[in-house]
Amino acid sequence: MTTRSISAPFAAGLAGLGWGPALLIAAALAAVGLFHDGAAALLAAWATPEYTHGPVIPLLSAYLFAHQLKAYPPRPGPVADRWPGVAVVGLSLLFAVAGTWTGVPDIIAYGLIVWIAGVILISCGWERGRHFWPAVFHLVFMLPLPGFIHYHVTSELQLFSSWVGVEMIRMAGVPVLLDGNIIALGAFTLAVAEACSGLRYLFPIMSFSYVFAKLYKGPNCQKAVLLLAAAPSTVAMNTVRIAIIGVMVDRFGISHAEGLSHFLEGWVIFLTCVILLFLLAWAMLKLQRSPMSLAEAMDMDLSGLGPQAARLKLVRPSGALAAGTVATAVAALFLAAAPERAVIKPEREPLALFPRVIDDWRGGLPEILEPAVQRSLGAYDYLLTDFASAEEAASVNLLVVYYEDQKDGTFHSPEVCIPAGGWEIAKIETVDMAGTLGLEGAFTVNRAVIQKGVSRQLVYFWFDASGVRTASGLEAKTWMTWQRMTIGRPDGALVRLVTPILPDEGEAGAEARLQRKLAGVAGVLPRFVPE
Repeated sequence: MTTRSISAPFAAGLAGLGWGPALLIAAALAAVGLFHDGAAALLAAWATPEYTHGPVIPLLSAYLFAHQLKAYPPRPGPVADRWPGVAVVGLSLLFAVAGTWTGVPDIIAYGLIVWIAGVILISCGWERGRHFWPAVFHLVFMLPLPGFIHYHVTSELQLFSSWVGVEMIRMAGVPVLLDGNIIALGAFTLAVAEACSGLRYLFPIMSFSYVFAKLYKGPNCQKAVLLLAAAPSTVAMNTVRIAIIGVMVDRFGISHAEGLSHFLEGWVIFLTCVILLFLLAWAMLKLQRSPMSLAEAMDMDLSGLGPQAARLKLVRPSGALAAGTVATAVAALFLAAAPERAVIKPEREPLALFPRVIDDWRGGLPEILEPAVQRSLGAYDYLLTDFASAEEAASVNLLVVYYEDQKDGTFHSPEVCIPAGGWEIAKIETVDMAGTLGLEGAFTVNRAVIQKGVSRQLVYFWFDASGVRTASGLEAKTWMTWQRMTIGRPDGALVRLVTPILPDEGEAGAEARLQRKLAGVAGVLPRFVPE
């Protein structure tokens, strides 16, 4: 069968629907090709424990959109304000191009949401379509957090959940110690890992409470209470979950913190949070003595949603819809036909060849990170080792993490990892070491004093973004994205040096030792982290 004999019936079928729906279908097919990489990144994120709720979000958004359509029945006559939607579609195409050029598929996923908003504005017109923003905005909940935000949020939730959970375990009469996110229960230890931080439940509950608040018929202040209650209730119930696991481990052994029991307890927390939201809405209705039932207040009438969805057949053809469809198709064809953007991978030596002797410093055997840590880092190459000198009172620990391409991994700032290890950041500041090292230009590093009990350490760390040194992880990520988009160079690195602050030397002695080691490291580092 020829291509002509296949495509002719297909085109005739589209035309049979009406040119308006046919153009919508054509635009959707073009969008599949344009935003494919972003959608693939979403599917990969949804396979992780924190974002398994992702596939439900589009369904809830579709429900919210169909529900809102009830308030806006079809109107006769032409729609004259469609062209602002074309501008929004054009903006989404820029997202797609930028995401493709930078190799950051998350940008493409953001563009997909913008494209959906543009198509709604084209189909309904600006005056009516702008009222449907809640359904479109809800799609944001299906996106993974940017890496640097994800790790900061996860770290804070881990530490908070650990602290509150330990206090609840103590209230149950169980002797327990907390070291960072490690809970010590006699012969057993529990690590409050990322999956136990509460992030797994926080996103779906926030999504649910968002829809909950939009459907609720009470005053705006009560809607705000429902929306804002999601985060504290989720985190609070997750700490209860940690406390229950701690008590069960103390009473019955470590097996009760693993496997099916652990998984089911997590879902119990999720469902409990949903029930709490319903109870909160019911309590507010009772306080204001509303005659509405909870079902009426939540506007849970599902009738009529089918006819609202069938209104897609009523979309009228227009120049704006044709322009949006053609622009999407042209952008998809352009990116598909464009040659793959060249990526510059500067020459460098592997960190396995990092000198074991630098001046009078001698390095020990490189340490191997645990597999879970390696997966979390996603580093292309790394080095972790101690350097000692007969002339120095203490050693210096050096960590270098190199990323050949930012899309394969992301920075874990020591600001996140240090507290997770049980250390408290007593002081942190940004300092310029260029003068100290005799270098031209700026060489800014983060200088942190950390402590655990009576032990104190001095830490220097900085980021290298495709040859640009900076103390800011966010700035480094931005530079790496810009460098990949402009010159095709996507590499970066994290460098950290740590030394103890001995009781008889104070910060000044540790500072001098760290600076002497930093001078030697800075001299050889460009061989392994290209400038």
